[in-house]
Amino acid sequence: MHQGRQILETAPDDLSKLISRVAMRDRAAFDALYRATSAKLFGVCLRVLKDRGEAEDALQDVYVKIWNRADRFAVTDSSPISWLVAIARNHAIDLLRARRPVDDIEEAGEIAEPSPGPERNALAASEARRIDRCLEELDPPRADAVRGAYMNGESYEELAKRHGVPLNTMRTWLRRSLIKLRECLQR
Repeated sequence: MHQGRQILETAPDDLSKLISRVAMRDRAAFDALYRATSAKLFGVCLRVLKDRGEAEDALQDVYVKIWNRADRFAVTDSSPISWLVAIARNHAIDLLRARRPVDDIEEAGEIAEPSPGPERNALAASEARRIDRCLEELDPPRADAVRGAYMNGESYEELAKRHGVPLNTMRTWLRRSLIKLRECLQR
């Protein structure tokens, strides 16, 4: 089911190109991406889940996520393999958490994270104000696109249609906007 360690033979630039083509629904690129990375991502799933059957099922779900989220890769600063591994790892961890039985409401309360205290709330509010100030430095359509993509979960395609621009233009808007936001937040 899984190809050998082809990932080692595939350069990061090649993986980036494949992911970009997958974002445009190129099935041949998706097949090539699967062949190049499935062994690595299967290993990630297996390390987290510790069950071969579950890891195989998880891997299929991971590639569905990659197919659906490939358009989001362009605005990340991570390497292509880091981005792919993060998707696999997060999915496997979600599965691991979901299979933990919770017998009653008392146990559920013990597992849940404690509510943030006043200090944590103040820090979160301060960070939110900083982000809002930095968003105000962007052109309004670009700030709206960033809010739509990262706060409202809108797809790049939805945003491109709403703003009347081509999909690749929307990706460029978001990538450049995130760079400006990062620079603003580092001041």
